[in-house]
Amino acid sequence: MSNMLEKYGRSVTGPRGKWVTLVLWIVITGALSALLPSVNSQENNNAANLPESFPSVQAEEVAKREFPNAEGIPALIVWHREGGLTDDDLKIVQNMAQTFTAKPLPEQAALPPYHQMPLPALKSQLSGNKQTLVTPIVFSKEAESDVLKRGFASIQEQAAGQAGYDPFAETISSQKLIARVSGPAGISVDATALFKNADVSLLIATVLIVLVLLLAIYRSPILALIPLIAVGFAYGVTGPILGFMAKEGWIEVDSQAISIMTVLLFGAGTDYCLFLIARFRQMLTVETNKWAALKQAISGSSGAIAMSGFTVVLSLAALLLADYGAVKRFAVPFSFAILIMAIASLTLVPALLAILGRGSFYPFVPRTPDMIRERAEKKGRPAPQPHSRKTIGARFADLVVRKPWTVIIVTVILLGGAASFAPSVKYTYDLLSSFPKDMPSREGFDLIGEAFSPGSLAPVQVIADTEAKSVDLQAALQKLPFVDEVSAPQKGKANPDIVSVDVQLNVNPYDNEAMGHIPELRTATEAVLKVAGVSGVEERVWIGGQTAAQYDTKRAGDRDELVIIPVVIGLIALLLLAYLRSVVAMLYLIATVVLSYGSALGLGWIILHYFMGADAVAGAIPLYAFVFLVALGEDYNIFMISSIWKKRKDMPLKEAIRQGVSETGGVITSAGLILAGTFAVLATLPIQVLLQFGIITAIGVLLDTFIVRPFLVPALTTVLGRAAFWPGAGSANAGRVERETA
Repeated sequence: MSNMLEKYGRSVTGPRGKWVTLVLWIVITGALSALLPSVNSQENNNAANLPESFPSVQAEEVAKREFPNAEGIPALIVWHREGGLTDDDLKIVQNMAQTFTAKPLPEQAALPPYHQMPLPALKSQLSGNKQTLVTPIVFSKEAESDVLKRGFASIQEQAAGQAGYDPFAETISSQKLIARVSGPAGISVDATALFKNADVSLLIATVLIVLVLLLAIYRSPILALIPLIAVGFAYGVTGPILGFMAKEGWIEVDSQAISIMTVLLFGAGTDYCLFLIARFRQMLTVETNKWAALKQAISGSSGAIAMSGFTVVLSLAALLLADYGAVKRFAVPFSFAILIMAIASLTLVPALLAILGRGSFYPFVPRTPDMIRERAEKKGRPAPQPHSRKTIGARFADLVVRKPWTVIIVTVILLGGAASFAPSVKYTYDLLSSFPKDMPSREGFDLIGEAFSPGSLAPVQVIADTEAKSVDLQAALQKLPFVDEVSAPQKGKANPDIVSVDVQLNVNPYDNEAMGHIPELRTATEAVLKVAGVSGVEERVWIGGQTAAQYDTKRAGDRDELVIIPVVIGLIALLLLAYLRSVVAMLYLIATVVLSYGSALGLGWIILHYFMGADAVAGAIPLYAFVFLVALGEDYNIFMISSIWKKRKDMPLKEAIRQGVSETGGVITSAGLILAGTFAVLATLPIQVLLQFGIITAIGVLLDTFIVRPFLVPALTTVLGRAAFWPGAGSANAGRVERETA
């Protein structure tokens, strides 16, 4: 192994190797960027999230076949005026209908003929207070967000031309006519715009936070740029390859995945760079020759970096097992980005350090005591005395070794207390609640909810195959206490025995309460079919619509957690066993990061709910946070514990722990601050799911950095003693060293 590391170090840092490595990265990055499409150009923000096996998806397919008029993406134009819509307002609606009937918008599939309706007929469709009217325009399901956006701009221009001002630009409290585009099409356009705007602001903010933190921690402008250069090259390689894979149809990518991938690259990527840089800096204080120092740094850190990267890659790849599309789409971009970043950390960063040498750390250049003395003599100054003051990390290490049980009890109480709030977290599966309250489609949504029955926002479609039996589905469902209104049944186009009714619930169809009624609707429908003598009713009922899709989303999320979380734990356990060869160490290292995850979730809920007023967090957050925190948290454990493992071969275990914690404390603290900072950048975005994910993940990283890694893990190692290495050879070695030094 030492020979392999030596050859590898020589190949990327030698007199020729360092330049060859740099040139290769430049050529590969340039070629890929020139020849392959960017990943951003291949985003598909309308990709399906639920597999075909889920009931709501099957219902959509039946509806598409039997009730083709309902096919498409509806845009709901919401017209509202405080005090009531006037005849002039309604004429604007009619004129627009006439205009876009004669000259349809791109991808327009259907538009009710409001221009052919007498005013009294149109007025009958107003809300009870006569202040609100909703007019739908259906677009084809293949319509992309950019096409829809241009169509909405045409609608806005037409309305402004007739009204003399822009109703779509009026504030929601205006006394004039106001208009908003809501519904699935409006939400899709607004969501795409949010993520597109987020990409640029997120990239700028992430680069700035990493640069500022690196400058503040290391006070070296050159050193601050090295990780950013490495991340830039890694992104330059990752983006085109992912873009090519998406173009070929091998994977699907969306804006959310690319946004978080950018944060992950800068956060985790900078960490890997710092692990090597910190070791190089340390070796330069004891080794005069920079080549020898760099080779020793590579030998001492490359194993931990490779192991850390491999752990994160496999953990993120486990997301491929997800049923829910938004989670599954994370797997390849995230794991591939970390893989490329780990390779850059082990090749490009050593090459840059070899080229710059000690100058990487200017103006605070690390030197050996002899070099410091010689430099002082040349300047005619007395040699500075070495600092004898203990670092904060060394003080923490002393405390852990002296009072391990106290440390364990205090940290477990703190972490356990925070984790006790995790079971009280409330979750939502409503996509719209993740967006800002002043987003146009959400304002339109709220106007509809205030003016009409809550269930009219998104009716539940109940479809049943009656086998030509006499079934009064409308009457049966109307009796249910949570149903407000049931439409008259429609017969299927291909099979007239199939009937469909739209059910308006008396609660917000996007709430958890509404989702809970989906099984009841199915049960009631199956019951009325059985009474009519229909056979095999379980396969003759389909429930569709947004509420049913959210119910299936929850089911998919619950299933993904049950499958992916054990797989991630199992993968990390196997990797830790292979690297540390200790069952005991594997168990308590995993236990500490799982406890840290629970604490982050509980503490995140306290902040989000009690201080920021959030009623619930996105249902996908627990799985996202678990995979990231457990994988990235194990990174820090691996880096620190590998230092202890190496030192315990030549010194008593307590001294190995003291030195290992002290030696790695600075770099892990720096890395943790940068990683937490990059995730905290997500909290600046107006998208609630990213804000919540950013806050919870940043909290988890900080808990790992300042509690789990410097206190809990080394304290457990101290208490366990030789048992911490069982059954590996380290158990016997630790005992031998203890006896020899006694």
